[in-house]
Amino acid sequence: MSDHPDKSEEEHLSARGPRLKEIPLRLIIPNLITVLAICAGLTGIRFAIEFRYELAVQMVLIAALLDGIDGRVARLLKASTKFGGQMDSLADIINFGVAPALVLYIFALDRIHSLGWIAAMAFAICSGLRLARFNVMAESAVKAPWQSEFFVGVPAPAGAFLVLAPVYLSFLGMQPTATTAYFSAVYTLIIGALLISRVPVWSGKSGTRIPRGYTLPLIMAVVLLVAILMVYPWQTLVVAVACYLISLPFGARAWQKKYGGGDAFSAPEEQDIQADGP
Repeated sequence: MSDHPDKSEEEHLSARGPRLKEIPLRLIIPNLITVLAICAGLTGIRFAIEFRYELAVQMVLIAALLDGIDGRVARLLKASTKFGGQMDSLADIINFGVAPALVLYIFALDRIHSLGWIAAMAFAICSGLRLARFNVMAESAVKAPWQSEFFVGVPAPAGAFLVLAPVYLSFLGMQPTATTAYFSAVYTLIIGALLISRVPVWSGKSGTRIPRGYTLPLIMAVVLLVAILMVYPWQTLVVAVACYLISLPFGARAWQKKYGGGDAFSAPEEQDIQADGP
């Protein structure tokens, strides 16, 4: 009997993936950050169930922050893997779809019972659809020039940040009632619609260079913004939500001026769908 495994056994072992001791630490770090993001999102749901709403919102926002970090850490460490990409996508639906929807439902939407639950479910489903569309377009072999500057619809992390606006307002004195719950349900449906819409949304990835003379003022502005956020968190978040929503028409207009015309905005996604179809 040979001391070496035959070829079929080697293929069987390789199909199971590399052993844990064979995985470099730099490949594990981004996945650990993703796991921490999932823990934050799920802990946000727990805090909402316990009526600790400020901590619940903070956990959801921390999950969004960690989600923004893990991909950048993976690229920095040259540790991007298919496993990490799939895990990140699964984490996103929890952190940006399920967690904010449940926090908002427990906080306000449950006052209108089934209607509130429908609004919460609709948002979570729209978030999942938005993430699926993003993955399809990211893997598409055909990429339009505008994809380096614009998203198709509001991205899921921004949707989670936006949909919690009724909770931010409650921390400023707006008490949740049945009336405010109806408004919150309509607002939740609007944010869900923006997620799956075809509205061009500026991504901030255009690679625009900052003139050297503006570097220090920009750094000071960011530091000041962080300081204001720490001292006046809910007021700052409400203003940020308003500014983001107001900026959407301007982003769409900027895309129209630079890239508008024909069906250019839908071409990459539609080509992918056609390739997968009969």
